[in-house]
Amino acid sequence: MKKLFLLLMILSAVIYSQEKNKLVVDEKSGKPMLIGLCNRTAFADSNFSWWFNSEYDNYTPDSAEVLKLSKVINDVKITIVMGTWCSDSRREVPRFFKILDKAGYNLQYLTLICVDRKKTAPTGEVDKLDIKLVPTIIFIKDDKEIGRIVETPKETLEKDLALIVVK
Repeated sequence: MKKLFLLLMILSAVIYSQEKNKLVVDEKSGKPMLIGLCNRTAFADSNFSWWFNSEYDNYTPDSAEVLKLSKVINDVKITIVMGTWCSDSRREVPRFFKILDKAGYNLQYLTLICVDRKKTAPTGEVDKLDIKLVPTIIFIKDDKEIGRIVETPKETLEKDLALIVVK
């Protein structure tokens, strides 16, 4: 019985791990793109690490804004909808991750969804999110949307984020 249970647990883990970080070929560019539910480890792939690491490493968040965020950010769930084919996503998402890292955000509260050029994901993760442009970063507190950053920030990511979550 224990062996059967262990086998089922391993099989479940393998199946679950295959659902995230799915690679497909972008029909327009012929290059790999991520699709569906993803996590940060997807950006370690050489297809994405060159732009992710560059933006992440070269961005310096405003430390005063990050300090404000660090006190309240873990009360907020965040959903990022992005396209690995999109230049705005390639710029803003690594920068956003750096802000979250500096603020000490617990990434278990973050959902990352990669979409195709039609802004769809294979299992409908974005169907009810009203996504028009990517990246779209959605902030949820107490099960209610409290704000979004769509495509590019109005001022800076950390200042726009602080305006949404620091009240």
